[in-house]
Amino acid sequence: MSTLKGKTLFITGASRGIGLAIALRAARDGANVAVVAKTKDPHPKLPGTVFTACEEIEKAGGKALACITDIRFDDQVAEAVQRTVQTFGGIDILVNNASAIQLTSTPDTPMKRFDLMHQINTRGTYLCTQACYAALRKSENPHVLTLSPPLNLNPKWFGPHVAYTLAKYGMSMCVLGHAEEFRDVGIAVNALWPRTMIATAAVKNLLGGDDAVKSSRTPEIMGDAAYAIFKKPSRTFTGNFCIDDEILKAEGVTDFDKYAVEPGHDLVQDIFL
Repeated sequence: MSTLKGKTLFITGASRGIGLAIALRAARDGANVAVVAKTKDPHPKLPGTVFTACEEIEKAGGKALACITDIRFDDQVAEAVQRTVQTFGGIDILVNNASAIQLTSTPDTPMKRFDLMHQINTRGTYLCTQACYAALRKSENPHVLTLSPPLNLNPKWFGPHVAYTLAKYGMSMCVLGHAEEFRDVGIAVNALWPRTMIATAAVKNLLGGDDAVKSSRTPEIMGDAAYAIFKKPSRTFTGNFCIDDEILKAEGVTDFDKYAVEPGHDLVQDIFL
């Protein structure tokens, strides 16, 4: 595919950060985007709402559909999928971006938070994939892209934050399993993970504040990497655990300073790599 013009993306957590960056890159081609997220009203600590994201997508050249959705609930996801299909005629790409994070030890992780991470990360990924399956099967080049890391059983990725690792690796195991399950029907299922920390609200609020942001790349690198994946043939490019800069290097990108929050500043590698 040379363009995403007229294609429809269903993106969870698209009101800000990486999800919005992926939406905006597709919108520049004239794509349709279902913004599937919870933030209806402005949040005191988080930028953007479903509606501001839709405005940005429209300004970038795409068409947007606001879907106020908590992906922990089956009925809300089903309704969002139905509205997307009714509005745009189908779904070509599902992006499982929504995720909850808390990097705490077992004694310091309330079970309420454990449940939240698993409901959004693993269960939400499975549920949205299941809900979009019928629509994806009708697409000419269907893709499922999940924002999760390569599976790595080194204990160092488990010890400091067992609950989060389990929830995040659950997303990756969905990629591994669904890529194989859907191979014969031609639905590509891949994962994408950043080489470095990405300057999102989570990094600023939970992982180190402004200093961490300065050591990060912007979400645009993930938007560009996702875009490159979506244009690949779904029947041959599937089951891959992609890293953002590796995907872009394969596309001929050589200048990565443009993605740095502060060019020349030392970058911090993301976890799980």
